[in-house]
Amino acid sequence: MTHVDIEYCVPCGYLDRAEQIQHQLLETFGQELDSVALVTGDHGVLRVTADDEVVFDKNEGDEYDLDAITEGVRAHLGET
Repeated sequence: MTHVDIEYCVPCGYLDRAEQIQHQLLETFGQELDSVALVTGDHGVLRVTADDEVVFDKNEGDEYDLDAITEGVRAHLGET
């Protein structure tokens, strides 16, 4: 099964976005995921990894798009 980590910048106030991502992933994939963890960070981080593979990274220039992040996790799960 897959572990998803959502690392977010606490000082930047990204908790709301991290919670939106977590909610969307749990609602979409449910028990297909072992866990969807919120991981505190700083320095502007907002990164989503699935089993240590980066799905989204704001600091790499990825634009925040909840549906694209969900599709990235779906691709990691091997779904169509």
